[in-house]
Amino acid sequence: MKTKVHGSTFSHCMPIRKNLVVLSGAGISAESGLSTFRDSGGLWEGYDIKEVATMEGWKNDPKRVLGFYNLRREQAYSAKPNKAHYAFAELETVFDVEVITQNVDDLHERAGSTNVLHLHGELTKARSINDDNLISEIGNKAIKVGDLASDGNQLRPHIVWFGEMVPMLEEAALIVNKADILVVIGTSLVVYPAASLINYAPKHCQKYIIDPSNPELFSFEDWKHIKEKATLGVEELIMDLN
Repeated sequence: MKTKVHGSTFSHCMPIRKNLVVLSGAGISAESGLSTFRDSGGLWEGYDIKEVATMEGWKNDPKRVLGFYNLRREQAYSAKPNKAHYAFAELETVFDVEVITQNVDDLHERAGSTNVLHLHGELTKARSINDDNLISEIGNKAIKVGDLASDGNQLRPHIVWFGEMVPMLEEAALIVNKADILVVIGTSLVVYPAASLINYAPKHCQKYIIDPSNPELFSFEDWKHIKEKATLGVEELIMDLN
């Protein structure tokens, strides 16, 4: 039996399905119209990142922080998955695909990916300011000052702010550690601790990075570098995997 993914035909004769792990960043969503922090000179929609993505910023002006994330949530809700998102979803017919994303949008899920781990949180969720485990789905709704969690405390965006722990990092490392194929796409790999995940890839792992430039502080030894934007790079990746 054979399956076509974006015009390429894969055979199902392989006795064992390989684990394909995707580490995605803002660049994959940029082609869906969502701006990236690094492309904005340290500003998102005119906001200083220290004022809207730190606990200090929250304490100083929670209304400003909520307004910023309400805007981002609205933008993400209006965006559509692109060919790169859909390609990784389609590859589930051939590989065991797990996506680890630094993005807080839900474009991977909307494209059809079924195994997505969000390192830095999700715009479509909120949580209690006093209980990190008290998380609720809010979809595209705005959060306002006075909106409370079930414990009676103010809701905050379910986002990992600068200076906060990345709670899913250990689980992500375990996923990378069992990869047969690792694909890094849309991330410059300069933000830690997420960038450290590539160090957990096993020796036998095929490693690809899709990036139109040469990422800073990155060694391409043992990696195949596809110098394209996400949508074109995924097409080349699929041809190489075939």
